[in-house]
Amino acid sequence: MMSTATEVRSVVVEREFPHPPEKLWRALTQPHLMEEWLMKNDFKPQVGHQFNLRGDWGGVLDCEVLTIEPERTLAYTWNFAHADAAFNLKSVVTFTLTPSGAGTHLRVEQVGFRPDQKQAYGGAHAGWKQFLEKLDQVLARPN
Repeated sequence: MMSTATEVRSVVVEREFPHPPEKLWRALTQPHLMEEWLMKNDFKPQVGHQFNLRGDWGGVLDCEVLTIEPERTLAYTWNFAHADAAFNLKSVVTFTLTPSGAGTHLRVEQVGFRPDQKQAYGGAHAGWKQFLEKLDQVLARPN
């Protein structure tokens, strides 16, 4: 018997932003800014804080802050309860900020996609690219 049920895939999207880590960190951790580029939320930058992300499509993601290293690393669960196993997702999103010559390199990794979740995996890949486009627009505004 194969252990395909335990295999997980991850989506990784990376991007350079011409802004310092502290500016990026604010956009990743302040609820009103998160709403502009990600989703409506009740986020608090505290390990153990449980919060929801509410998508425009009506879906609600159940999240819990796992890791906070200011201006370096942020991780939280990204769970979506769904009756269809192909969309019932239990995953973790990790944001890693690295200062670079041009500003900040951001790496976003979402891990937890099972092999039978091809549509959710593809949607996450496209979705994170769109989220980072919106993040870029939020960051481009003057403080």
